[in-house]
Amino acid sequence: MTAGKSDSDSGFREFNVGFDDDGIRLDRWFKRHLPETSFTTVAMWARTGQLRVDGARATPGDRIAAGQMLRVPPPEADKAAADVDKPRRVRERVILSDEETELAQSMVIHKDFQAFVLNKPPGLATQGGTKTTQHVDGLLDGLQYDNEGRPKLVHRLDKDTSGALLVARTSRAAAFFAKAFSGRTARKVYWALVVDVPSIEDGMIELPIAKQPGTGGEKMHVDEAEGAPARTRYRVIERAGNRAAWVELQPFTGRTHQLRVHMAAIGHPIVGDGKYGGAAAFLTGGISRKMHLHARRIKVDHPDGGSIDVTAELPTHFAESLKQLGFEEKLGDDLVLDEKTAPTREQMKSRAKAHAKSVRKDRKGERRGRGVVEEKATGKPAPKTGGPRTGAGSKFGAPRSGPRVEGPKPAGRGRPGGAGKPGPRSGPATR
Repeated sequence: MTAGKSDSDSGFREFNVGFDDDGIRLDRWFKRHLPETSFTTVAMWARTGQLRVDGARATPGDRIAAGQMLRVPPPEADKAAADVDKPRRVRERVILSDEETELAQSMVIHKDFQAFVLNKPPGLATQGGTKTTQHVDGLLDGLQYDNEGRPKLVHRLDKDTSGALLVARTSRAAAFFAKAFSGRTARKVYWALVVDVPSIEDGMIELPIAKQPGTGGEKMHVDEAEGAPARTRYRVIERAGNRAAWVELQPFTGRTHQLRVHMAAIGHPIVGDGKYGGAAAFLTGGISRKMHLHARRIKVDHPDGGSIDVTAELPTHFAESLKQLGFEEKLGDDLVLDEKTAPTREQMKSRAKAHAKSVRKDRKGERRGRGVVEEKATGKPAPKTGGPRTGAGSKFGAPRSGPRVEGPKPAGRGRPGGAGKPGPRSGPATR
């Protein structure tokens, strides 16, 4: 960019667009070279015709090219526009009751200058909603202490899911952790009790997930055609005969209700999850009817270097269920954290495109197949129709195949690797 020249009569400044700025949006140019000028000011200049590119009126979204000349109002106009900008709303600190403050602080299991890790109890929502009066987000004022800024949530847990929840204490930390979660570098380990025992004891579930129609977005389901890619790694820690299994779950994507949907889809709903498992999700014999899904561990890089690696204690009902089933809690912690890297966002996009291409190809093959059958039956070319398709693999019919689950077959009954007869196969088709 050539340094701005000022018109002595009007005070307007002129800038020559450099090669480094070729092709960028005009508002991005201002962020690079005149960061003190707000977007509101740039938009106002555009509306009033004061912002020009090669003499023509311009808008903030216009793309500029190297060699073009920008005409910008004088510096005094920046201040004048800033004076009329609406002030930013500052959220007032909420004064909590002593009981609420005590609850908020009792959840803290890790604290440093940049972050908290909370052990969220089951039944407490992460954020507010319809008929939700108490939630983690509303309790964060009790964790502000002497900081100027209010703590910020960077991810969520379902209301009935307990365990480790990361909270940022500064804006810088919030941005850093958000990138860690979106980039799949943050690692989360969940423990769950599931109904029956998976026939594959160490597997990867890869099933697309979408909102289930007719539920108002409150429920998800597996949708091979329209769903977003979702991957879950699971390992069986211990088994109680063929009645139930204690499993470790690691989500490699962050879809809503992903773990619950995936385990129900392979025929092993999480104990207490009536939403996705129905009546089959509850065990007899005094096992609690509460959800048995717990965020046991979280591991994420720290903004100041190093990492946060925190384990959250089990809620009472989960710990008691393990004892009733004869499981030793130590077994779960003995498992080494799987260091396989989660797929990057680019890899997930590539897989989604490949999946969509495969679905389109299958549908095209179905149309051709129907045409051949009709021609053989009538001796006439099949008419082209544009109505909705039904049948296997279509949006309106059953999925083409069962869930994709990969992994080694179990050695037999008892603990993983034990001898004996293998348990019965369960759930939809696996491979």
